[in-house]
Amino acid sequence: MHLLARLSAITALFAGLTATVAADIDRDDRLYFSWDGYRIAHYRSPPAASVEGGRRVDTIGVRSLLEQPLKPVLIDVQPVGWQDGIFLITKPRLHLPGSIWLPNVGLGEPGERLERYFSTQLEQATGGNLQAPVVLYCTADCWMSWNAVKRAHSWGYRNLYWYAEGTDGWREAELELVTGTPVPLPADY
Repeated sequence: MHLLARLSAITALFAGLTATVAADIDRDDRLYFSWDGYRIAHYRSPPAASVEGGRRVDTIGVRSLLEQPLKPVLIDVQPVGWQDGIFLITKPRLHLPGSIWLPNVGLGEPGERLERYFSTQLEQATGGNLQAPVVLYCTADCWMSWNAVKRAHSWGYRNLYWYAEGTDGWREAELELVTGTPVPLPADY
């Protein structure tokens, strides 16, 4: 294939993959997205975009979901430092009661090990049910949960909720937060 034709094909592919993101993102902000539409930098900024495969819910929406007969799986994706597969917790993480804390799975380019960790934990938490309701969150003004919803959707999960206000919204509503403990990252991942 001629070089110009290849470049045109690559440009068209990139445009198609990022179309759902691009509609809601400021032009200058597009630099912070990967070719497949994940946020890869400046995670601590207001996520204004809708997320492919998920519905945005607020605190009232999360509380309503928790009152349903089929309770959602709550997944906290708040990042922490890590080294050699060990999460480095420098201060307690307070999150919604009943949550599973999977740090760093909302990275735009998490790598094979973190992706396997996320997919395995998500499958275990939902019993492999791709229709199970799942609420993903971290803190307000953080793209990690946005990325996590997008990635879970790419694996076939179809009942995803993005709680963009996260623990900040829960705290502002004066609702209970509990100390979280991250699910360990297995050495064989």
